[in-house]
Amino acid sequence: MAPTLEDVAKPQSMPSGPRNVLRSNDSASLWNCTLSPGWSREESDILRKALMKFGIGNWAKIIDSQCLPGKTNAQMNLQLQRMLGQQSTAEFAGLHIDPLVIGEKNSKIQGTNIKRKNNCIVNTGGKPTRDEIKRRIQQNKQLYEISEEEWNNIKLPKPEDYPRSIVLESKNEDLRRLQQELESVRAQIANIRRKQQEKACF
Repeated sequence: MAPTLEDVAKPQSMPSGPRNVLRSNDSASLWNCTLSPGWSREESDILRKALMKFGIGNWAKIIDSQCLPGKTNAQMNLQLQRMLGQQSTAEFAGLHIDPLVIGEKNSKIQGTNIKRKNNCIVNTGGKPTRDEIKRRIQQNKQLYEISEEEWNNIKLPKPEDYPRSIVLESKNEDLRRLQQELESVRAQIANIRRKQQEKACF
């Protein structure tokens, strides 16, 4: 049986206390049970299944499937890192794997040489070569990839399956993001005009 978010072990250094209590409508990071901003537990599970179906990093196919309306490449990639428990995803590129299986493995890795950022293992060595990445992909394919029959049989929700409130919230999120971008552009224009006026005064 595949692990769930709750099944994945946390590092031994993880303290206990109120900060580890989960709310029913929030998803947990795989390491310290802090909340993953902007993701519900249901959405995280849909992303997990979509990654298994389409392959790690195939964001265009996931977006085209409309199984996660409103989610961007960046948002999905960050959530993928939480699932894997590591920042680098290159060694799994294109593979049809269950990211929680990798997350469970990474959660058990301990040692003074293990560095984490935002609760994900980071590479502290040199940048791997293309050949090394290809070797790791092939190795991970043999170790972790599910069968083609299994990934073809994965069913993902369609837009009409979502309650209207979720669809509207997704659209509101898009609107908020566009408004932020607009404010940023306006600020840049105002700054350019101010500098032009200052130059004109001299």
